Amino acid sequence: MVQRHNVVIPRDDGGIEVFPLKEWLRQHPDVLPDLNPTGNTSWRLRSALQRLGWILEETPNEVRLIQPGAEGRSSTISEILGDPSVQDGMDDISPSFALEYQLRDFLAANIGTIPVNGHRLRLFVDATGRDGVEFPTAVGPIDILATDDNGALFVFELKRANSPDRAIGQLARYMGWVRQTIGKERDVYGVLVARSIGENLRYAVIAVPNVFLYEYKVEFHLQAAHELDRSNWSGRKDARKNAIS
Repeated sequence: MVQRHNVVIPRDDGGIEVFPLKEWLRQHPDVLPDLNPTGNTSWRLRSALQRLGWILEETPNEVRLIQPGAEGRSSTISEILGDPSVQDGMDDISPSFALEYQLRDFLAANIGTIPVNGHRLRLFVDATGRDGVEFPTAVGPIDILATDDNGALFVFELKRANSPDRAIGQLARYMGWVRQTIGKERDVYGVLVARSIGENLRYAVIAVPNVFLYEYKVEFHLQAAHELDRSNWSGRKDARKNAIS
């Protein structure tokens, strides 16, 4: 079984970012200046990072390399990404997005087809043309900022795996910033999306108005396509004859 090698970068707002190992190293060549990510194996790259103090968490499916300085946050990272000791068994039952940005990009690309509490949404775009994907704020970037036809604003907080209780605090912080700035005369809603929503979080949102909780489900289907479609052959032959004549 092939292991995914990912780097985990803590953010200042308490969240994290996850990137494929080689892709991240290509964008940050100063981290391992003597090793070309393209010409070296993931095993050699991860060993080099470990020598620099990076923390390694490993499962049969994934290797996480956590940036130095996050030693005290390993439990928080496990809450956000899922416990590596049980992650593989959970994936067998309910597939999830491998990386959080994949969930974000999928939702952003399909935002118009995903109703939230009956609202049809589109990405928010500010006066400068900046869209609502990773929308920058003074309290951290919002995963997705959307709006509906009435001008209401929807703040999305996304968790690739399970959603910890602290996610409601992040979402409330972003909603508060939006209400005090671009959303002063608009309705502001929060949307928390995760693979699994715990019972504790369901209780927490009772005290926070205008917040919706959603669990996502990944489905994958294969459709046989090896047989030729003969249903339109006669029509194609007639069209070809007419074109030749």
